[in-house]
Amino acid sequence: MVKRQLNRDDLVYPELSYKIVGVLFDVYNDLGYGLKESYYQNAVSIKLKEVSLKFSEQVYYPFEYKGKKIGNNYFDFLIEDKIVLEIKRGDKFSKSHIDQVYNYLTLSNLKLGILAYFSPKNIHFKRIINL
Repeated sequence: MVKRQLNRDDLVYPELSYKIVGVLFDVYNDLGYGLKESYYQNAVSIKLKEVSLKFSEQVYYPFEYKGKKIGNNYFDFLIEDKIVLEIKRGDKFSKSHIDQVYNYLTLSNLKLGILAYFSPKNIHFKRIINL
């Protein structure tokens, strides 16, 4: 049997996203489930600082149409000016949350978003790509 090595050159920011996912798992392992979404966001912020990642919280990004602002967007986190991280509490991914992150990526012209759910049994995450 011939072993085939997977080519992972298709991943966007693999090392950085691996580090972010590690932060999410550390926070979940420390806090468990059942807290408010804002508590998880605050804990993720503390852990991102601890691992020396550059980030901004509640990043304002306006939605415009023909040069006029028609709405407001706030990313939970913008990490290293490359990845949008959106934190949710629940047990399954919703299409509206996936669409929300994808819209953030298209508005800001960023390539990668991570949608993370703190659920009763584990942390779940989904990478969302804008190519």
